[in-house]
This record gives sequence, C-alpha cells and structure tokens, in this order.
Amino acid sequence: MLIPKLLWPLLVYEICSTTVEAIEDKINTFTRRWLGVPLGLTDVAMYCHKAKLRLPLKSILEEYKCNEARLLSILEDSEDPVVKTVQPTIKTGRKWIVVEAIDEAKECLKIKEVIGQTQTDPQRARIIYSIVVVKSRREREKRHGLQ
Repeated sequence: MLIPKLLWPLLVYEICSTTVEAIEDKINTFTRRWLGVPLGLTDVAMYCHKAKLRLPLKSILEEYKCNEARLLSILEDSEDPVVKTVQPTIKTGRKWIVVEAIDEAKECLKIKEVIGQTQTDPQRARIIYSIVVVKSRREREKRHGLQ
C-alpha cells in the first residue's frame, strides 16, 4: 500500500539515494516496532526471499534503484527523435549512479553470453563424471588388450 504511493514521487522528482536510504531506515524502524522483532534485526532478514521467514516486504531503496534504471532505459531506447538527441541525465547522487549500474549490468550479460551455460546441478555433474570415467576405463582396456 505504502510503497506505490512513495515510489511515484521518488520517480518524478530528482531525489538522491542517501535521502531514500534515510526514508527506508525510518520505515524499517517503524516496521520492526510493529512486527515486534528486535531492533537489531538486519535488513537482510527483513527483505530476504530465500530465508525460512519470508516477509512480504520490499526494500524501498531497491525499488528506487529499479525505477531509476527503468526510467533511464526507457529514455535511452525511446522512439522519439527529440528524446534521443537530448540525452537526458538522471541525478541520483554520488553514492549510486544509474548509468554505471546499467553499464555494469550490460557487461555482466555480455560475459554470461560469452561463457554460455555452465554446469550447476551436482547430480548431473556426477553423471557426466561417471560417463567420462567409464569411457576412460574402456579406452585403457582397449590399449592394454584386456577386452
């Protein structure tokens, strides 16, 4: 309820990321009091979606960063020739810069594309390893004339 009402002004007006961090700290304090959890509970515990306790909360700072990146992408990829020629800048402060974040994300995607799909499933890795071992045993047996 609160986040959409808060994100629209953050998107429309140029507000630096430190101000958004201060707003998020204030909201986190009240949320911790409302939930009755200790004040020492970290933000990771509140906003993590992989932990055992999954709260339906979103980090305002993360949403702010996503909105700013989305806005820059929309403006850069615009079909309008006037918007393309103007090259709009989005000011987010000194701590976090949108252009650098988007460039870094694009570079990571290029690296992933070059590397390709990697093996992450341990069971599949064991199967592939066993196939290689069986093949190498057969080759060794053929070389030694055991077959």
